[in-house]
Amino acid sequence: MDKTIKELAVELTIEMTSICDKIKGRTVFSNQLLRACSSIGANAYEAKYAQSKRDFVNKLEVALKECYETDYWLEILYKIDALDACLYERLSNKNGTIRRKLIASITTVKEKLVDEIQ
Repeated sequence: MDKTIKELAVELTIEMTSICDKIKGRTVFSNQLLRACSSIGANAYEAKYAQSKRDFVNKLEVALKECYETDYWLEILYKIDALDACLYERLSNKNGTIRRKLIASITTVKEKLVDEIQ
């Protein structure tokens, strides 16, 4: 069964929390990573209760922005040797899966909005 964006985001946040707890001396970066990563799931969850399709898209777009920020902090932690290459690649791939699902969902809803207008 294909996991939802929220399920994937929860899994990633739990894993990131465990990893960031082990990173010593880089709390500024690891805290930023946790904020961005945990915000992905929070915004995806909020989207379920959106007041309109436009509100739904807006919340998913915020989640998407947080995905990109998560990529940034992962890259920083990798480049300062706080993450090894294998771990960086695995986390980046998981985040990429979420990002692609968000993009697909946003695109689908935006197309439906255009169809409703016409």
